[in-house]
Amino acid sequence: MNLTVRILIGMAAGLVLGTLIKLAGVPADHFISVYLVDGVLDAGGDIFIRSLQLMVVPLVFVSLVCGAASLGGHGNMGRVGGKTVGLYLITTGIAISIALLLALIIGPGEGAASAGLVTPDFQPKPTESIKDTLVNIFPTNPVNAMAEGNMLQIIVFALLFGVALSRTGEAGRRVNVVFDDLNEILMKLITMLIELAPYGVFCLMTVLFTRIGWQEIDKLIAYFMTVVLALIVHASVVYPSLLTVLARVNPVTFFNKMREPMLVAFSTSSSGATLPVTLRTVERRVGVKNEVASFAIPLGATINMDGTAIMQGVATVFIAQIYHIDLTFVDYLMVILTATMASIGTAGVPGVGLIMLAMVLKQVGLPVEGIGLILGIDRLLDMLRTAVNVVGDGTVATIVARTENDLDLDVFNDPDAGRVIDGAD
Repeated sequence: MNLTVRILIGMAAGLVLGTLIKLAGVPADHFISVYLVDGVLDAGGDIFIRSLQLMVVPLVFVSLVCGAASLGGHGNMGRVGGKTVGLYLITTGIAISIALLLALIIGPGEGAASAGLVTPDFQPKPTESIKDTLVNIFPTNPVNAMAEGNMLQIIVFALLFGVALSRTGEAGRRVNVVFDDLNEILMKLITMLIELAPYGVFCLMTVLFTRIGWQEIDKLIAYFMTVVLALIVHASVVYPSLLTVLARVNPVTFFNKMREPMLVAFSTSSSGATLPVTLRTVERRVGVKNEVASFAIPLGATINMDGTAIMQGVATVFIAQIYHIDLTFVDYLMVILTATMASIGTAGVPGVGLIMLAMVLKQVGLPVEGIGLILGIDRLLDMLRTAVNVVGDGTVATIVARTENDLDLDVFNDPDAGRVIDGAD
């Protein structure tokens, strides 16, 4: 039984059990409430949330050091690298902005009766000015930033450290090998933690529905549809517009040729697992030359997470509305900045976007426990947003190749170019 099915079963079982306890009217001092709901199940949900938070600092730091070191090592591709990274960050910024705008217009969490969800002693952190926010991005003590979980400072330090690593010669190469190995270990640890998701979902959903019941299910549906709408708008409006204006190619032809990596991404929920298919398609079907494709596509699988950023934007607004917490304009700017920079450190493996969401929530002073509201349906959304991520990788590679005269238009316009027929190219 695959992870998606197990998570859905855990979600359904928790929903049913929580609803039954709610409908039975179990009093707060009953042993079921005290020992089962507020004891075992609440503890299980908290442990799972803590396991997600556990990965935030090491994942961001190690992944970013590896990515920055790899980028800095391509000294002969400075112009291509600048265009690629710039486009990835721009599309991610557009994605999170679309997500925030749609979430604020639709208001998926507005009107929620969430009194049972808000902890009595929770207070949103005081807002800072834009100047203080920008100044505080740069750390004075990176070790202290890691200890306090100040993600923006960690991101800046990791980027600087990675670039320095790529320019230190033999010593840098030796240290880079260590970081690559650490990255592999962290990927394995993430996989192990995500395997616990069905149990965490069961605990969180049970506790959730003993407190809010069925009257809030419409809010969850509204959240799901808002994320889907934002993903559709980004994939069907932003990417085709960029391809038309910057690459001067037919976006319909491009999307037809990207169907295979999109399907693989949808089924695996992993940009990393889809990487070989994406690279082959972009080179042989789309016509991007190898020197651009081999740089832009692997880099995109590491730093281009438009779909994840969309989820983070909608989820942030949704959780703030559920908990009746008003975010300021500065907070929304912080969400855009944090989610855009966090996309650089989001690994292309299933479920890791939730770890980055914990970072975004913490940065704007929202309770991380709010992840429990959306965790049950996140696996379904993960499949959709991974497909969007992969399309974004191909879009940026195509645009960069076109501006560098490294796009073979004959291959791009040939519907049969690179197609596998009878098992052979």
